[in-house]
Amino acid sequence: MVLTRRAFVAKTAVTLGLAGLKSVFDPKGLLAVEPSDPFGPLLDDPEGILALPEGFSYRIFSRYGETMNDGFLVPSLHDGMAAFPAENGLTLLVRNHECSFGDDNGPWGDDHELLAGVDASRIFDMGPDGDDPAVGGTTTLLFDTRTQELVGHRLSLTGTIRNCAGGPTPWGSWITCEETTQRAGGDAAQDHGYNFEVPAVWDAPLTRPVALKAMGRFNHEAIAVDEASGVVYQTEDDGEGLIYRFIPDVPGNLAAGGRLQALMVVGSPSLDTRNWDEQLVETGREMAATWIDLDDPEAPEGDLRFRGYDAGAARFARGEGMWTGEDGIYFACTSGGRERKGQIFRYRPSPFEGTDQESRQPGTLELFVEPNDARLMENADNLCLAPWGDLIVCEDGSGDDYMFGVTPQGEIYRFGHNMTGGGEFAGACFSPDGTTLFVNMQNQGWTFAITGPWERATEG
Repeated sequence: MVLTRRAFVAKTAVTLGLAGLKSVFDPKGLLAVEPSDPFGPLLDDPEGILALPEGFSYRIFSRYGETMNDGFLVPSLHDGMAAFPAENGLTLLVRNHECSFGDDNGPWGDDHELLAGVDASRIFDMGPDGDDPAVGGTTTLLFDTRTQELVGHRLSLTGTIRNCAGGPTPWGSWITCEETTQRAGGDAAQDHGYNFEVPAVWDAPLTRPVALKAMGRFNHEAIAVDEASGVVYQTEDDGEGLIYRFIPDVPGNLAAGGRLQALMVVGSPSLDTRNWDEQLVETGREMAATWIDLDDPEAPEGDLRFRGYDAGAARFARGEGMWTGEDGIYFACTSGGRERKGQIFRYRPSPFEGTDQESRQPGTLELFVEPNDARLMENADNLCLAPWGDLIVCEDGSGDDYMFGVTPQGEIYRFGHNMTGGGEFAGACFSPDGTTLFVNMQNQGWTFAITGPWERATEG
């Protein structure tokens, strides 16, 4: 018997947000986890790198420290990423690097020896003396899924710090997000904590960095765009974080400014969705949402989350990965739930999203899964939607890290295992042709292309 997510909640009166459980409790009263597994069990990798189901294989490319086509080095700490269609059937990737100041793991090499001759106006923060830049940013890659070969890679944005996640836009760009609120002073010549837009194109110079200040200054993690309205949603990686939305003055032109807001649950002002001490949010219950205007989005005191919560916005436990699906905007809260093992929410926009008619049919917030069991999910981070409709989720847990899938019915299954001894997965995304799953191992500074019998997900 396979229980649906809602049937399981009703049967056990325990909000776990799981489906596909072949048995619920073992004799000791603990969860006996047998999750649905469309691809079969994971097989250990003889190389001790990445365990995958039978029939799947991987290729590692664009490793930290390699020399790129522009002569610069691949920075370390590969993080959020998205894939875009490119000319001649190629796939273009834009990838974050969560580097900071004073690191030798950036694009310039030892003592920044490759920095000479670079136009300083293309580097967001050169440091207080103009010679020690921040080394976070993005790289852009071309990949041929037909041959499973890297065609080229280059630096596309630099001078930022802690570029953690972000998200693709419908107009063909990547929004990269700084996970910091570091102010100018010390290592930094600029305030940080902003979003930046990187065009998803191959043949281009370094992006001129423009901080999208109207989108807010906070510990940014990820964004997702509602294509119908042009509204941009944002997560905040903080234990007392908010979910934000940005209504641009000109849809598709984020640099032109707009209005920043925070999500509030109708009838439950300042709702604590974290469920740490009390189960205030039940899995599967749709809650009407409204949005609160936020003043002073640049927040010199780094207090947007506190001002928003005091005004009635809901509180979330470290909002991280975010992705747009046909049935809503999905986002992960890494430390949500009673056991602080993570939650995944879904926001369904209003048909009148971002307009003065929105109250006629508000958007809704739903806690999609909250397993409270590390064997199913431990600290969900980046996520994306697979071509067949499942979420593919990257773990950033305390021990072994996995990739796992979540079906539209809430069934959870493991797909990949980092066998190297630790380190989070990040940046999962599929090629436009659906043949290849790209993902990063952050600590190792490796990007993977994974192929195999994806059709198993829709069989039987």
